[in-house]
Order: sequence, then C-alpha cells, then structure tokens
Amino acid sequence: MNEGSRPRKLTQHLGFQIAFLLAIVLLPLTAISVARSAELASEARARSEAALVGETMHAAAREMQFIQEARGTVATLAGAIPAFVDDMAACSRIMRDVAAATDRYSLVAFIDADGLMQCSSSGDPHDFSGNPLWQHLNGAPGPSIVVNRTPPVSGTSVLGISHPVIDADGRRLGIASVSLPHLALASDAPVEGLSQSPLQIVTFDAEGTVLTASDWTSGYEDVLPAKRTLFSLVGSRPLSFTARSAGGAVRVFSVVPLVPDQLYALGSWPADQTEADSLWSLPFLFPVLTWLASFVVAWLAAQHLVIRHIRKLRHSLISFAGGNRFVGDISVPGAAIEIREIADAYESMTETVLHDEAKLEDMVHQMEVLLREVHHRVKNNLQLIASIMNMQMRRTRSEEARRTLKGLQDRVMSLASIHRELYQTAGLSDVHSDELLSAIVRQITGMTAYPERELAVHTAFADIRMTPDQAVPLALLVAEAVTNAVKYASAPAGERAQLWVSFARQSETRAMVQVRNTIGTEGATAADDEFDTREQGGAGLGTQLVAAFAMQLGGTANMTKGGGFHELTLEFDVRPLSDAEQRFTPLNAAAMEPGR
Repeated sequence: MNEGSRPRKLTQHLGFQIAFLLAIVLLPLTAISVARSAELASEARARSEAALVGETMHAAAREMQFIQEARGTVATLAGAIPAFVDDMAACSRIMRDVAAATDRYSLVAFIDADGLMQCSSSGDPHDFSGNPLWQHLNGAPGPSIVVNRTPPVSGTSVLGISHPVIDADGRRLGIASVSLPHLALASDAPVEGLSQSPLQIVTFDAEGTVLTASDWTSGYEDVLPAKRTLFSLVGSRPLSFTARSAGGAVRVFSVVPLVPDQLYALGSWPADQTEADSLWSLPFLFPVLTWLASFVVAWLAAQHLVIRHIRKLRHSLISFAGGNRFVGDISVPGAAIEIREIADAYESMTETVLHDEAKLEDMVHQMEVLLREVHHRVKNNLQLIASIMNMQMRRTRSEEARRTLKGLQDRVMSLASIHRELYQTAGLSDVHSDELLSAIVRQITGMTAYPERELAVHTAFADIRMTPDQAVPLALLVAEAVTNAVKYASAPAGERAQLWVSFARQSETRAMVQVRNTIGTEGATAADDEFDTREQGGAGLGTQLVAAFAMQLGGTANMTKGGGFHELTLEFDVRPLSDAEQRFTPLNAAAMEPGR
C-alpha cells in the first residue's frame, strides 16, 4: 500500500494541523482572558455577597425592631413589677394594658420564683414549675430569648423574651416575660428599600438555635447551609459565602450579628438569581467559545484558501505518479500566488516528462530495431560461413580434415542459432534465459541428432532475466556442452540415452547451469579425446571453449564422469539488470558497439 492509499487520521490533515497550531498560539491569550474573567467574576461575586449582607441587615431590620421593642418592654416591666408584687390584680391590669398597646404580644406575664404565673395579660394563672424551659429561664443571670413551639398559654409558636425581676434588696423575685408569635414576625408586608428577590431570613442565637424564619410555618430547613452548622457561623463580623443548601440548591448566604454574642440573622439567596451568578458563567464561556471559534475559522480558512487547491493537485500528482499520463484539469483560479506557481510548475514538468518519455520510447525502439538487425546479420553471416565450410568439406579428401570441418561447422551453426534466438527474444537491457536456452537446446538437439540413436532430452529452466553480456556466453556454453553431449551420449544395449539440461537460481544473486548425459563404455572413450576433464590435464577444444565461456560468466566449470554419467556444472553471479540499463543509456555512445 503506498502513501496515497493509506487511511489517514484527522490529525494528519494539513487543515487540522494549521488550525491546531493557531489554536495553540491563541491558547495563552485564552488562558489570560479566562483568568482575568475569573478575577472579574470573583470581584462581582464579592460585591454581590457584600450587597447580600446589606440586604440581610435591611430585611432583618423589622424582626430586629420587634425584638428590640420586646426587650425594652420586658426590661421596663422587670423594673416596675417589684412595686406591684403584692397586688396581683394591679399587676395583671398593667400586663393587659401593655398587651393592648400592641397586637404583636400574645402574652405578657410575671412568673414568680416558684414558677407560678398569677400576673399576666391573659388573667389565667398557670404553674410553670415543672417546665424545663422555665427552669432554664429562671436560672439565666440576665435577659434571655428562647423559642417555644408549644406554649401552654398562647397555644401558638412564640419567641419568648424574658428578664429577671430583682427587688431593691437584690432578691430574685422571678422573671418578666413577653411572647412574640412567630406569625407576627413572619409578616408578608414588604420592607421599604428591599429588592423583590426570594431572600429568606433566619435569625438564631449564639448557640445556633433558630429563633425566627421567613417560612417558619412551611419549613425553613432547606434554605440553611448543608455542611455548616449555625453555631459555626457565630462571630463578631458579618460573613458571606456561596454553598449548597440542605435542599440541594446552590445559594449565597450572609450572616449578620444583630446583637453581638446573642442574636444573628442569616440571609439565604438562590445563586442563580444573583448578579454574581450571571457574571460567573459568561467569563469562562465567552473566551472558550472564542477560542473554539478561532479553531473553526482557521480550519475553514485553510480549507478554502489552501487545502482544496492542494487536494486538486494531489489527485493529479498521485495519478501521474501511478502511471496515468492524463494530467487533467489542474487550474487553481483564486488560489494564492505560491499555489498557482506550483500548479504552473507541475504542468510544465508533466509536459516535459511526457515529451521526454515519448522521445526515449522512440529511441529505445530504434535501438531495439538496430540490435535485432545486428543479430539477424550476424546469424546470416554465420550461416554463410557454415555453407562455405560445407562446400569445403565436399572438396577435401582427408577424413580427419572433414571431421575437423564438421566440428567447426556445428559450432558455427550453434552460434547462428544463438543469434537467431537473440534476434527473436533480445531486448536492450534484459534477456529471458528460459526462452533463449529452450530454443537453443531444441535447435541443437534437432540439428545434431542421429537417426540410428534415440535420445531423451529433459530440460528445466528458471525464468531468470539476464543482461545480454551474460546471456550470450551462457548460451554459447550451453550450446557447446549440449552439442558434445548429443554427440557422445550413449546407453547400454536396449536402453535409451538420456540428456538433462537445467538452469536454476541458487540464491537471490547466484545461479547454476548443469548439463548431464548418460555414457556407455565406448562413449566414454570417444569423449575423452574431445572433452577431457581438467583434472586429467585434457586440452580438447570443447574444454577450452567451455572454460573461456565460464570465465566470461565469472565462474569455473566443473566436469565430472562416473557411474555412467558425464556432468558439467557451473555456478556464477547474475549481474543486476541495472548494469545493462546503464550500459544502454542513450548518453553512452559506447553502448552501440556490437562487441560490448
């Protein structure tokens, strides 16, 4: 699979890389913008929380006013009661007058040190001696504020404000008490100057006990902080924070000390209703959206200005590199000047390549024609020489001279056969060895066979492409060896003579040719004069020719006899075809020399 056909990831595309690089460049600016926006949001949140502190103080002003008035009333009663402690009727009358002066008190009473209430605005006596709340209030050294959800006299949830009653001698006579109903404290009447927002007000004491709440009857627990107790919020300074409430919603809380170390107000505001919340999401959202928009814009710009033009050129380049010589339309109107110059250069290059390829193809064709003509003429000349030698054989009377001329004529005809096959199969740079050797063996065995002797020929040729410089000496060596084998191959009586010729690849760069034939006793004796082995010091013409051809191939011929066989083996290195391509390049004039 080539590079153009491999599946590519999104990150490998030029458009993505350009857009990603621009996004990386803009990332520090985006981070600075986000940090600055976060700072502004934090300032806005702080301003909003500070504003909520003011809203809480404003909203709690009414409750604070009612409580302060009740504290003042009970303190006044505590100072006046010692004068009427012996006259319970007069004491009750004073209590009724105080209760009648305002509709905010459900009960105004004096409870003596024994827990008996005989002086009250209700006029009914009551014994509080066994009430734990009474015991708590009676033991308090100073004024107290408590919550009584089920008071026995008022019958409705009240905020009780008490004050010790002490006579002139310093004796504790009891407590004066005023009960404020929670329903009166949670009035729906709007507070002047307070924004109409869903603000919930909860007041609590220094121990974290809730005293009043805006939604006292319907429930106020959901507007309290989920992970912070009211006791932990007690302090001398106003406090504001944002947290999740017990109801699961995010709310902004503010704590204001109404009476230091005694009474506190908690304001609870939904966070999505605050100005801080509206400013909190946008600072982060806007820079991130801007950064993403820059990425998309860069991608689209790269696609429109560069990628679509490069893609058009890429398709043509890949097609041209794959062998398709139809260039097609590669015009890129509207592209940048650099891309247009690349398109023009590519178009000029393709025209040059097509022109040079056509010129080279024509030159190669001419050289092939010339080379074939050379082989054809050499073949004709060799056949003419063989004919002259045949004429000379008819004139000579010496049998030895006739045999010598016959041997030379056979070799000349073998050379003619080789050049005829080269004429039919040869190219400029390579020769198919299987086609050449098959034709030569077939030609020689048919030309030199004897009618009175049958010969079985077995061939096995690998399709090894060779340079002409190696193909010619290989063909001559095989022709010489086969000619000799055909001449002297024999077999015992009643058997058929055998001939094996093979050419195989031993490795990537090495090949082996082998010629093997059967021999009888007479054949072995006759062959010794013509084709002796080198180990025995033979100097026959066939041996000399085979050695010369083997030397041209870069190997050494090994000839062995034994066991009824005669065998010739030669291993050599096959030259790469690039040697022939360089040899036949048109710039090399020496390549046209027939002898090279």
